[in-house]
Amino acid sequence: MRYRGGGVIGGLPPQSQPQRRKKRKHKSAHPESVTFDSVNGSNHDFEVNTSQLLAEVTTDEMPTTSATEQSTATAASGHGFSYGELRYRILNGGATCAVSALDDGNAKELSSVTSAEVENSQKELVLSGGGNVARSDTVELNRVLLVHGSDSDKSPVTYFLEELYNGNSLRGTTTLGDEKGRERVYDTIFRLPWRCELLIDVGFFVCFNSFLSLLTVMPTRIAITIWRLLRARKFKRPSTVELSDFGCFLMMVCGVILLQQIDISLIYHMIRGQSTIKLYVIYNVLEIFDKLCQHFNGDVMRMLFHSAEGLAKFHPEMESTRFWIWRFISDQVVAIVASIVHSCILLVQAITLSACMVAHNNALPAMLVSNNFAEIKSYVFKGYNKDNVRSLVYFDSIERFHISALILFVLAQNILEAEGSWLGSFLINILLVFLCEMAIDIIKHSFIAKFNNIKPIAFSEFLEALCKQTLNIETEDAKKNLTFVPIAPACVVIRVLTPVYAANLPYNPFPWRLFWIMLFSAMTYIMLTSLKVLIGMILQKHATWYINRCERRKLHAD
Repeated sequence: MRYRGGGVIGGLPPQSQPQRRKKRKHKSAHPESVTFDSVNGSNHDFEVNTSQLLAEVTTDEMPTTSATEQSTATAASGHGFSYGELRYRILNGGATCAVSALDDGNAKELSSVTSAEVENSQKELVLSGGGNVARSDTVELNRVLLVHGSDSDKSPVTYFLEELYNGNSLRGTTTLGDEKGRERVYDTIFRLPWRCELLIDVGFFVCFNSFLSLLTVMPTRIAITIWRLLRARKFKRPSTVELSDFGCFLMMVCGVILLQQIDISLIYHMIRGQSTIKLYVIYNVLEIFDKLCQHFNGDVMRMLFHSAEGLAKFHPEMESTRFWIWRFISDQVVAIVASIVHSCILLVQAITLSACMVAHNNALPAMLVSNNFAEIKSYVFKGYNKDNVRSLVYFDSIERFHISALILFVLAQNILEAEGSWLGSFLINILLVFLCEMAIDIIKHSFIAKFNNIKPIAFSEFLEALCKQTLNIETEDAKKNLTFVPIAPACVVIRVLTPVYAANLPYNPFPWRLFWIMLFSAMTYIMLTSLKVLIGMILQKHATWYINRCERRKLHAD
């Protein structure tokens, strides 16, 4: 079967009619050779001899022709026509096939094509009719032949040499590197951990500053307000700030009174008798409820402050005043209950941490490892946007401060009950807790940012927003600020430090004991106030410097 067209083919001159008949007779003498010649832009005649095709299947052995040599000579003439030749043989009941594909003078040989596929391809070409042969049929035939190529006939040495000189050895499972990929790697292991830890540390000191304000500034303002009322001897409606301070102080007093009724020793021995797995489960459950209460108490405090603002603004003679009074009272009750529940959860969590530190079966490392890696599993392989990542970082700052409050509880318990040299092991355990927490936070946020394509500059933006919050600069997204309610940690700290102060009071008559109580309280107040002033001023100076630095960078970037 051969395509023929008028004109010059492969650079050869047109032949006379007798010569063409002679070649046609020569081709008919070898029916096993099937040659395809294609010339672009020419009309070809299509000749098919069905009897010859059927005779090819039953022939035992057929000689090869010089069609391949003719095709090679034609391609070598330099005109660049693409054509191919298909040859197959059936020997002793088995099927073998050899295909020579000529493309711009380059010969490639493919083998191991089953006779059924070649026969099907031939039948498609036979039934396609006369006229021009579609290019898609040739492409489809080449695709079938290439699928069953000669790779299986290669020797192991040839295969190894091809793999050796074929470029990157991991090209099948990895992609080529670029500058963007390099930046992602260095962002994950260098730039982002530094900025993330800086943001968490600044958030920790913001929480600490709020905690000290609750213990120093708020009692001072309440005392000044009471002194003014006593001097004026006239009732004056309190302002929004005074009502808010009164509500927070009442929440803290109720929490401390209730925690004083809890027997810490009983809870400690109940928890210490549990196995390591149960300690891990208890600590995880308490940590989850701690985060839920922290988030819920933020909404409760906003509700209480809103009611205080409404009660302070309305005129006493208006009919809606009674409504705002009852609303403030109901909000105050809800806030007290929520703070008490949160305080109890933190106290039990502190007792659990103390039991793990004192245990002799290395319960603390097992609990920290299991808890922290469960945290990685819960957070890393999920989708987040920038606002969610900011909330996670703020929660980690709050969690870091809560851990500090729990460690202070453990220190107080060791001062009261520990025997022998306990300070060295206590410091080692504290260092282990903080290092594990830092490492887990860095790994978690680095890979969250990597999987969600969050650049390290986003953490600088979060820090800038936190600095504006420190300076009380109102922003458009004020609802995304760091929300921290220090009442529950303050209740736990006061509850655990009160027995320490009581144990160090001298055994004197009541007036002298009262004197020592006042002296210790004054000294504690002075130290906390000094620490509050120091941390507050440092935070303000740092916030001012960082905001100015960000503004200069934005100007240079523009």
